[in-house]
Amino acid sequence: MDYKTLRFEIAESIATITLDREDSPANALNARMAEELFDVGVRCGAPDVRAVIVTASGKMFCGGGDLAEMDAAPDKPAHLTRMATLLHAGLIRLAWIDAPVIMAVNGTAGGGGFSMVLSGDYVIASEKAKFVSAYTSSGLTPDGSSTYYLAKHVGLLRAKELMLTNRVLTATEAQDWGLVNKVVPPETVVDEARALARNVASGPTQAFGGVKRLLDTAFSDGLETQLDRETRSISDMMRTRDGPAGIAAFLAKETPRFEGK
Repeated sequence: MDYKTLRFEIAESIATITLDREDSPANALNARMAEELFDVGVRCGAPDVRAVIVTASGKMFCGGGDLAEMDAAPDKPAHLTRMATLLHAGLIRLAWIDAPVIMAVNGTAGGGGFSMVLSGDYVIASEKAKFVSAYTSSGLTPDGSSTYYLAKHVGLLRAKELMLTNRVLTATEAQDWGLVNKVVPPETVVDEARALARNVASGPTQAFGGVKRLLDTAFSDGLETQLDRETRSISDMMRTRDGPAGIAAFLAKETPRFEGK
């Protein structure tokens, strides 16, 4: 696919998605970007991808949906249905893959950009980054998985506060609220993300995927169901190469060399 709204590369088992709309300083999310995010989401599921970085060019991460495009659409409901469906399909692909997804937030994340950040497995933010739900300020309800993740991160009352009042959080506030793991100087955001990506890319990728899936269901089912999932997951790790290798290395007091298989 010829990408028009983002850049994509895979190097050293790390996939990097860079939002990059030359015609939109806010890297606004339009129908084309939603389609391209689905395409790269599928590509990130390749066996050789062991970590994913999502970042953006320019001063903003993503300011949210392209409202001008929405307004110009002849059939507005159909346009939003198509765009949200493609965006959600891409986010589901990233949630399902074993590789950890690292959000490197270089600037403001609003609306759909805010939602994308919430879906990450680890979030590194620039000191200048800001976070805002923004949807209701345009008379819209949230999409992009934010209603699934936000309350899990910050609790129901704070989630309602952010979505009903569109309160803007600084990077430090977002870290205090549990939305960001690490706040760094603007010039080091991508470098920090790459250092973390290299670290996790050398780890037990299938075990990381198991952790992601187990934590995603932690709030939705009862204890017995969750314990059953844990039993099946930990036993499945003994069918991988990395599970037995990790145990053997521990017993031999050696550093494990994981293959991600």
